[in-house]
Amino acid sequence: MPPRRGPDTRPPATPSTRINEAIRGDKVRLIDEEGENVGVVSLRDALDMSVKRDLDLVEIAPDAQPPVCRIMDYGKWRYDQEQKAKQARKHQSTITIKEIKFRPKIDPHDYATKKGHVERFLKQRDKVKVTIMFRGREVMHAARGEAILVRLAEELSDLAIIESRPNLDGRNMVMMLAPIKQSTTKADGEKTPKAAPSEEELNAPAAVAVEADAQVSE
Repeated sequence: MPPRRGPDTRPPATPSTRINEAIRGDKVRLIDEEGENVGVVSLRDALDMSVKRDLDLVEIAPDAQPPVCRIMDYGKWRYDQEQKAKQARKHQSTITIKEIKFRPKIDPHDYATKKGHVERFLKQRDKVKVTIMFRGREVMHAARGEAILVRLAEELSDLAIIESRPNLDGRNMVMMLAPIKQSTTKADGEKTPKAAPSEEELNAPAAVAVEADAQVSE
């Protein structure tokens, strides 16, 4: 009696996944559908056992000697793997970096307008790169620009944390603000501020970072 399915014609879960009659070799180390190690049996016996259970024989360790095979419902297993991958993609974080530029002699009205832009970006869960642009001899008074950045961070402390403190780079001073992530505690249900993922964390396999090219200039 042939196995319930022939060789898998769909894209395999891994490049070396083989099932049923696509498996090569005379003997295999068999694991049954309950996860029990049956031991080393002939490939023909392993296929017969999978047919009697109306399941598939799946090669899970092709490089072992002999190869390790497991009896399972291959279609259900493939479906479960696809759903897990789909959920993992859904929960990946996408962080956009926006930039706002200030001048060290900015007037109160312009400051309020630009602060509003920063606040809006943070509420949209974006990171914000705040830049103070110095011209000519203004760079001699860098403390004035730093004071603006510190004031901005303090006024938005309920929405953001300082991810990188004010740093003078040539004629620009830059500070990075990251939105605070709200998480609920199990004890009392209150929301506790938590920092958004750092750039190092976003470079991990489960994270995605995208830098925006749109800038809001003075």
